[in-house]
Amino acid sequence: MVLMSPSFSIATTVSPAYLTGTLVSNSKNVSCSLNWKNNDATKTNRNLKFRVCSVSGGYNTSVENVPFPRDYVELINQAKEAVELAMKDEKQLMEIEFPTSGLASVPGDGEGATEMTESINMIREFCDRLLPPEKARTTRIFFPEANEVKFAQKTVFGGTYFKLDYLTKPSLFEDFGFFERVKMVDRVKSEDQLFLVGYPYFNVNEMLVVEELYKEAVVNTDRKLIIFNGELDRIRSGYYPKFFYPKLAALTQTLLPKMETVYYIHNFKGQKGGVLFRCYPGPWQVLRRTRNKYVCVHQQESMPSLKEVALDILTSA
Repeated sequence: MVLMSPSFSIATTVSPAYLTGTLVSNSKNVSCSLNWKNNDATKTNRNLKFRVCSVSGGYNTSVENVPFPRDYVELINQAKEAVELAMKDEKQLMEIEFPTSGLASVPGDGEGATEMTESINMIREFCDRLLPPEKARTTRIFFPEANEVKFAQKTVFGGTYFKLDYLTKPSLFEDFGFFERVKMVDRVKSEDQLFLVGYPYFNVNEMLVVEELYKEAVVNTDRKLIIFNGELDRIRSGYYPKFFYPKLAALTQTLLPKMETVYYIHNFKGQKGGVLFRCYPGPWQVLRRTRNKYVCVHQQESMPSLKEVALDILTSA
């Protein structure tokens, strides 16, 4: 896998606004900061209003709906708060999923390597906001491959105390799609308290290793595991045929039911487009953007399928 050079651009021009990251050196420590750039589209986005739909269903009506983020700075803050609340509720396996090519983008809008590079920037910013400095040494961040660890160490994570690791390493048959799985029991250390796995979707083996990590290092412990932009909807929707990928398909019955999706954004384009949005502990909301506001047209306690949102909820709203 080839990663783009670290331009630290967080979103492309398809976004209503964009962020850039700058490396700031402070003696031995290097930190990545996100700078918001205002433009006309940004000002329009910041004026967006959010209208909450009436509550229906069996969930806790005392939970206030979180508004759709106006920019990536607000998004990271919302995701951080969602994870903190989920941890207080003793959630061990969590998912964060959102587009990195713009808040209104969909998978495929950005070039794959660019989206992965942007995810690295977002992971660093998220970790800096979630964790105090003393927690960095007990946090292990997994990237899909060893070369991405080297890339992260030289750029965004240079000079930090976070432990960077990898899920797979290339084999002699890499050109044919074969990778060597890394045994998680050999990677995890006793002092590790939090695992964060970044975008484990490039190779089908990566999520199988994540399941191994969860079973061997999280279950029956106080540790937490966060999957960051893993594009798990591919597995949920049956994108990988069960006949060819039985182990991957089995995750819908083994791993995914144990997972709490604490922060989620999925956009639907077209005339009847909209957004599926969730910020823990709130409900799942289907939003539609109308001029200068987001309107919630539907909400429920459990996650609806993308097919249900696209074909039923948005078309009838």
